[in-house]
Amino acid sequence: MKNKNLTKTLTLLFLITYTVSYITRINLGAVLVEMEKSSFFSRNFLSMAVTGSSITYGVSQIISGMAGDRFSPKKLLFLGLLVTSCINLAIPFCTSSFLLIVLWSINGFAQAFMWPPIVKLMVTHFKNDEYKKAAVTISWGASLGTIIVYFTAPLLISFSGWKAMFFFSALCGFIMMFFWNRICVDVDTKLNQAENTEKRETGRALLTPIMIGVLTAIVLMGMLRDGIQTWMPTYIDDTYNLGSNISILTGLLLPVFSIVCTFFASRLYVTRFTNPIFCSFFAYLLGTISTLLIFFFTGKNAVISVFGSALLSGSMHIASSMLTAMVPQFFRNHKKVSTISGTINAFAYVGSAISTYLIAYFSKLYGWNFTTLTWIVIAVSGAVLCLVLTKPFGKKYIKKGNLC
Repeated sequence: MKNKNLTKTLTLLFLITYTVSYITRINLGAVLVEMEKSSFFSRNFLSMAVTGSSITYGVSQIISGMAGDRFSPKKLLFLGLLVTSCINLAIPFCTSSFLLIVLWSINGFAQAFMWPPIVKLMVTHFKNDEYKKAAVTISWGASLGTIIVYFTAPLLISFSGWKAMFFFSALCGFIMMFFWNRICVDVDTKLNQAENTEKRETGRALLTPIMIGVLTAIVLMGMLRDGIQTWMPTYIDDTYNLGSNISILTGLLLPVFSIVCTFFASRLYVTRFTNPIFCSFFAYLLGTISTLLIFFFTGKNAVISVFGSALLSGSMHIASSMLTAMVPQFFRNHKKVSTISGTINAFAYVGSAISTYLIAYFSKLYGWNFTTLTWIVIAVSGAVLCLVLTKPFGKKYIKKGNLC
């Protein structure tokens, strides 16, 4: 297979795989409203299941990253698909809230073996320019997976109930396993082991003041991106009483805005800008405007509330593509790209775990006005932090040519 054709084939494979990973991961969030209404699961236990998944996903990102630098990325991702498919198949048969929390936490562990191996494969098979384009394209998998979930969930609920969503997700996972095993071109594991014999100070590379600031910005991004994604249907249902199916369908706007926003932002990044932190500043600025819209129109206008939520989701996906997909490439010289990518991505899910539980807690105890006020604080903090980090990051990682 020619190199150009290989790049296109692998990019498409990674995109579809990442899409399926989202289908098998965010489906619980899409049917939270219906599960709370039609089963014995309470909102607190459901939020604990999502939080548990976020925690295990975040922690396991580091484990997955280290494994991706030492073992076959192809086999690691196949194993992740196998476990997540089995977990999704088991969820409809849960007989207790505790079992749901345990199973969905295991699902978070399995999901961690998706992104770091993909980054390792991209860095190995793609040149620098190819990596930039592919990373953006593959990141669309998050939005495509979300669209599929939030489109199919109301239909499946109407015909067969919320359990059908998990059967559908499991089927997608098992089918993807077959194509992944047939098409993916693996990394030479002997080369991986040779690279790991070199003493690289990967930990120190991530513990500089600049990178600590970047990791903090990633935590804030995770709090907004995944918090709004998980609880937006519940927020709409609680505030406007539109019904669970309509509330879930409003979630479709979030990934659509995310794809559009990420597409234009990535074009600007590739053609005009070279600093992902500077792009993230504008993403947080857009996020601040979005949170202000949500705060001032909560309970007053459903259309503006949905639009503001979609715009916030889009802005945070821009920040996500810049901070978690583009930043790792600046560490090519450290060789352990999978480890670094996994560690960086782990911090996004630290934010996700925090916000998923706190949004449920705040919304129940203080209401949605107070909850949306906290989103403003997070967005403003992220904008200020990225603005402060833009120049130092450019001097250290871009002007010195650490990308080569």
